[in-house]
Amino acid sequence: MSTAAQFHKLALALEGTTHAPHFDRTAFKVKRTFATLSADGLSANFKFTPDEQALKCTVAPDAFTVIPNGWGRQGWTTGILARLTADELKGALEMAWRHATPPPRKRTATAKPRPS
Repeated sequence: MSTAAQFHKLALALEGTTHAPHFDRTAFKVKRTFATLSADGLSANFKFTPDEQALKCTVAPDAFTVIPNGWGRQGWTTGILARLTADELKGALEMAWRHATPPPRKRTATAKPRPS
């Protein structure tokens, strides 16, 4: 069983994560929002890919449900915190966080090799 306090702590432990009010929720983001926590602290929304969403909702249908609108079709999924173990919560946050992090920068050559 997970809590809003655990969600908050785990989310902010992910590199580069900040949080801010988002309508009636709290949004957690890096470059873009990857999760939101409800005002009552009972549920959270996670940004998964549609395939990840389908997997989560199939494996743990009592804990995860598709948001029933256009956001849900984009992968946004509601998780009931009391139905998630600490490991499941951490895994869901890390999965969503990876989609919000900027891609690694490509290394560019700063100097041309000298002719021999």
